[in-house]
Amino acid sequence: MKLSDVDIIDPDNFLSGAHHEMFALLRAEDPVHWTTEPDGAGFWSVTKLRDLQEVNRDVETYSSELGGTQRFNIVDVDPDFDTRGKMLIDSDPPKHTRYRRIVNRGFTPRMIGLLETHLQYRAELIVDRVIEDGACDFVTDLAAELPLQAIAEMMGVPQEDRHLIFEWTNTMIGGNDPEYTGEAGSSTQAREAAMQLYIYSNQLAAKRREDPRDDLVTKLLNADIDGEALSEEEFDMFMMLLSVAGSETTRTATSHGMQALFDHPDQMRLMLDNLDDDDFIATAIEEIVRWATPVHHFRRTAAVDTELRGKKIAAGDKVLIWHVSANRDEEVFDEPFRFDLQRTPNEHVAFGGGGAHFCLGANLARAELRIILREMLSRLEDIRPAGPPERLRSNFIHGMKHMPVEFTPGSRKHPAGVGV
Repeated sequence: MKLSDVDIIDPDNFLSGAHHEMFALLRAEDPVHWTTEPDGAGFWSVTKLRDLQEVNRDVETYSSELGGTQRFNIVDVDPDFDTRGKMLIDSDPPKHTRYRRIVNRGFTPRMIGLLETHLQYRAELIVDRVIEDGACDFVTDLAAELPLQAIAEMMGVPQEDRHLIFEWTNTMIGGNDPEYTGEAGSSTQAREAAMQLYIYSNQLAAKRREDPRDDLVTKLLNADIDGEALSEEEFDMFMMLLSVAGSETTRTATSHGMQALFDHPDQMRLMLDNLDDDDFIATAIEEIVRWATPVHHFRRTAAVDTELRGKKIAAGDKVLIWHVSANRDEEVFDEPFRFDLQRTPNEHVAFGGGGAHFCLGANLARAELRIILREMLSRLEDIRPAGPPERLRSNFIHGMKHMPVEFTPGSRKHPAGVGV
């Protein structure tokens, strides 16, 4: 492969896995790489881990608010869906700091610790729902459920409505996948899904104004940012972000983690032999998250003229930081394409490259992964693939849509009909 062959715009290259070879070439020959867009101004790609950390932490030079994730892809601002300065991940300090402070208390290690007993109970019910059948879709029946139920609980969304969130967020991030849009490349359905989530958020907000509860929706409605309450649009943006980030990414890590265990039987055996070892599981989860890297990239926009690795970056240029590439950086990881549950140190950037935008839900994601993996593997010991997995067609989210699995049927922990 030559540099002229690199195409990191086409989602099909990520679907096939060809992107790993492309990023390996970029890291070796052109780690700060310029791509010309057919319908845009072009963008820089930052592919090395240390460079990604530098960009992620330097919020004065590399702005999220001037042009961040936008419509979850590389294209420029859609005037009908402009999230700049209104969504946590598309804002800069000090606004970002104030936004983050609103929800931060719900994601501290102490708060996650208080949730763990409840999450454990829900994990037991999730496995109960499939264990007698001997087969299921791992993604929709197992991996998606715990993060979806947890974020619904935290946000005050009735559990019976959680699958609406599931469908809307799937469509929002699946704008390039025909399963969700009906036509590859269409963004109409994604916008419609966002609007449905907006409408639902407004209806939920109205209910919480009449009936306040101890949930994130009530906290957001009562939030005070420098003496000003969140606007309706800002509230909607928070709801959208929490819905997507709170369910999609952990589902993705769980799914790719299980697929990696299937692909590496020695690591599966190691995991099964050490399920009760807290230190081992904590280390294993970091490797699963590195391997999965649920978000391929985030975008920044240069606020000023700057330079990185000798490349002149002009104010206004789009700069993409590729977590999927940084987490395979040969200068940081020994044998980066080896799945090693005992890897240490493990300086992955799947939760961000440090700084202001470090993942707010990292503690929750780790807890959910620990709980659901232990529950599944301890009760479905011979779980195995029953067909090929189906991956999301996207250059933004490293999603898994379906993964048929089978296992020896077992017994429920709780009576049928208990739970959701």
